Amino acid sequence: MLFLRLFYEFFKTGLFAVGGGMATIPFLYNMADSTGWFTRIDVDNMIAVGESTPGPIGVNMATYVGYITGMNEGGLPFALLGAVVATLGLITPSIIVILIIASFLKSFRDNRYVESAFYGLRPASTGLIAAAGLSVAVTNLFYTESEAFNAVITKWSDIFDPAVVNWKGWALAAVLWVLTNKVKQTKKLHPIIFILGSAVVGIVLVM
Repeated sequence: MLFLRLFYEFFKTGLFAVGGGMATIPFLYNMADSTGWFTRIDVDNMIAVGESTPGPIGVNMATYVGYITGMNEGGLPFALLGAVVATLGLITPSIIVILIIASFLKSFRDNRYVESAFYGLRPASTGLIAAAGLSVAVTNLFYTESEAFNAVITKWSDIFDPAVVNWKGWALAAVLWVLTNKVKQTKKLHPIIFILGSAVVGIVLVM
């Protein structure tokens, strides 16, 4: 049953996450809340890993979720099976849709209903990606699992409470923004340099 649900959850995600891999993030947050397979913090870690490794982020994240879910269920064989099942679940809708579109490509190309549908989907995908970006920013810049954060959300008592604000995260984000936008010597560096540097800084801050 676990693997059937893994396939179903990621099939559903792949079917409706219009806009690419980043658009899957709101679905993953919802999956974390509804299944208990992983936490929202795990999703943030998946994003960091997925953005730092080759391949589409959505597929990387599906593989990772399937792997850790299977591992928790019964060890390495289940982990490998879970990774395959989750990945297949995510990519199957895209394969089906592409095959259907390819078979009717000429009629789809100038179909006004299809054009209208994509006109409506574009802002929807933009909204999903924006929501994902906001969720990632909040969970990395604030201690969202603390009781103090819940108090701020319900009462808006003190948004600058040290128990709420992750000042190290804010400082790192500010430094990266300056280096990638304002400093001529660093703004043209490859993104992998900043990814690796941030990983090192994270290790130093945690130790």
